[in-house]
Amino acid sequence: MGVCREEIEVTIVKEGKSGILGLGAEEARIRVRSLVKMPEEESDIAGVAKRVLESLLTMMGVTASIEPQAKPFVEVEEDVTAPITLEIKGDDLGILIGRRGQTLSCLQYIVRLIVGHQTKAWVPIIVDVEGYKQRRYEALRALAWRIAEQVKAKGTPFALEPMPAYERRIVHLALAEHPDVATQSVGEGEARKVVILPKE
Repeated sequence: MGVCREEIEVTIVKEGKSGILGLGAEEARIRVRSLVKMPEEESDIAGVAKRVLESLLTMMGVTASIEPQAKPFVEVEEDVTAPITLEIKGDDLGILIGRRGQTLSCLQYIVRLIVGHQTKAWVPIIVDVEGYKQRRYEALRALAWRIAEQVKAKGTPFALEPMPAYERRIVHLALAEHPDVATQSVGEGEARKVVILPKE
């Protein structure tokens, strides 16, 4: 495939058998997929994602436009593929966001599933509505630092409100390098939240 071992994903379809003295032996079967994404391949996936999202909005009876964003607003590790970000723009789109962004998270999840099924490739996809996620991302980072300073000054832990996993991750990453506080997630399911506590 012209790539090194770290750039391919190997899936064992069927494990082989050595048999006895060669009798009853079966060859193993594997599936190999390149993890290296070419720029044109990513743009194809972005096009598929946009079409899928347009179809879903049409079926929901929502009139809006979709604009691909050149740069993701979330922090991405160096070894992770940069996400495809699609911004939905229009009037009165609160119905797509839902309470605490739950409807938007579900819409994003469905788009990822359909695109992954159609393209047979996994590329992270972010769906945003009128900059909601961007504003929430920035607000959470600011909140995390503000609470961290309070925890540092008072020396007592502080529990934030329950949040979905991706929002808890924003808080954890925002304070990962903080010299005086640490973070941990506590609770179960929808009640799971981040606790900011002073370092020992």
